[in-house]
Amino acid sequence: MNDYKSILVGIAEAEIGTRERGGNNRGERIVAYQKATWLDPDAWPWCAAFVCWCIQEWLKVPGAAESIGVSNIEKWRPQTPAAFDFLRWAAQKDLQVLSETAEVHAGDIIVFDFSHIGIVVEDALKSSQSIQTVEGNTNGKGARDSTSGDGVWLKKRARTLARNFIRL
Repeated sequence: MNDYKSILVGIAEAEIGTRERGGNNRGERIVAYQKATWLDPDAWPWCAAFVCWCIQEWLKVPGAAESIGVSNIEKWRPQTPAAFDFLRWAAQKDLQVLSETAEVHAGDIIVFDFSHIGIVVEDALKSSQSIQTVEGNTNGKGARDSTSGDGVWLKKRARTLARNFIRL
């Protein structure tokens, strides 16, 4: 993993333990994540917003944007509140969209079949049965929906749940 990708992973990992406060899909940190998207903060599922926020913060690190050839951070960074929409964004930015069976690297984005998203935090070979991720709007059991997701968690997910991976 290059140094800049390890910084992205570190940003995501530093948020582990963040929890909703004051109601479902609410709280100061959740609003901060949601503000990284084009949608006004409110009580909506925020898994994609969490990934947008992590990338936004990562691109502020001196040299990170340059490491992937980005000159206009605000124009380039993802701002979508929808997990599956990350695939459209990646295609528009000419990023590699990898199949669910690809070898993955820490710092890749994982888009799940069940309209959920996270950041890969450990390399995984094609033969790996599981993927280690950090995800927002999930819970200790791994559920992802607007009523049971309660925070940012470190997860070990079955590879079979992956739809695609995006390499920055």
